[in-house]
Amino acid sequence: MKNKTILSARHVVTILLVFYLFSFRSYCGDKVKLGIDNIDSYLKVFEGKRVGLITNQTGLNSEFVPTIDILKAKTELKALYCPEHGIRGDAGPGDNVDSYTDSKSGLPVYSLYKNGTGIPPAKEDIEGIDILAYDVQDVGARFYTYISTMYQSMKACKKYDKEFIVFDRPDPISGNIVEGGITGRDYVSFVGIAPIPGRYGLTCGELAKYLNDSMKIGCKLTVIPMNNWKRNMFWQNTKLLWIPTSPNIPTAETAIVYAGTCFFEGTNLSVGRGTAMPFLQIGAPWIKDPEKLADGMNKLQLNGVKFRGLYFAPLADMYKGELCGGIGICVTDRKNFRAVEVAVKLLFKIRELYNNKFEFRSPAKDGRYWIDLLTGSSMLRTSDSAEKVLRDWKVQSEEFKNKTKKYYIYQ
Repeated sequence: MKNKTILSARHVVTILLVFYLFSFRSYCGDKVKLGIDNIDSYLKVFEGKRVGLITNQTGLNSEFVPTIDILKAKTELKALYCPEHGIRGDAGPGDNVDSYTDSKSGLPVYSLYKNGTGIPPAKEDIEGIDILAYDVQDVGARFYTYISTMYQSMKACKKYDKEFIVFDRPDPISGNIVEGGITGRDYVSFVGIAPIPGRYGLTCGELAKYLNDSMKIGCKLTVIPMNNWKRNMFWQNTKLLWIPTSPNIPTAETAIVYAGTCFFEGTNLSVGRGTAMPFLQIGAPWIKDPEKLADGMNKLQLNGVKFRGLYFAPLADMYKGELCGGIGICVTDRKNFRAVEVAVKLLFKIRELYNNKFEFRSPAKDGRYWIDLLTGSSMLRTSDSAEKVLRDWKVQSEEFKNKTKKYYIYQ
């Protein structure tokens, strides 16, 4: 009887263990297969055609094989094209990127970013190709310039009768969350190339489909899709390793917060460039009581986030080498954290506590404020109410989300 009891208990434990493992796998899902992982199913698209590739250091398949090497082996790859930060990710933010010959592949590299802004592919730079492919990992924020390069390249393909192919990649900050204001007509720039919100909730392939239709580009577009990606996923759910998309987006966690804290680049606050936690900390030498600022933010009880007072010394950009008091942003719940809401509330809190010190950066030569270009309008700069800004932006972002659902490739 005792042995039967032990056997029965063991059976129960085994059943529970199997159930647990099955449930865990069902919850976590399979590893995401990137668009470039699926190239063998789309080789007919490339057959007999000369290929150009827009890529950078993030252009790898899920086994870390560079897209450059894959296309060189499987297609007639003729040229490379680089966005901001260069083909190998070795250029800083806003740095001029020259055209050159890539020493590893032996291919010509044509720059699509010069003099601090993006440039479309020139006719002479793409006349030797039939297909222009795009494989770059984005961060899901409109002002991150890779999607602007994609947009300009799609227009060039239409103009010069080339095909445009997107190897799709995840939106690392979820395809379900859309936040921020739409870029207004007077605020179009390379950080706001089209009327989309700051956090747009689309993969680059879905965004390409939307832009091709809504902006009436009309290029011949093919999106090579992923497998196993779901809209509710963050990068941490994909089982893929993160490659820093630029020098100051070192982690996937940074990308989540960047979708809001990038606004502070339009102010006289440091975003921590050149530190271990860029965009996860905001500060300035004139913030003398970081704990007071953190306490004020924690009292707001915003979803999915905690704040702490801290000090840091940026090694680049604003206040280089100076000790800054500031605030650290600690995401506790990605699904409920809202980067844009946090950034807006933090900006208003800093204005409240340091009104005699806080400033927006001066306008550029064309008279436009950088904060306006980042946010898509003058609303954040001119409003006296965070709630009004967020209420108006919520209407805009929800309208965009509803409008783009028909372009979804994934559910």
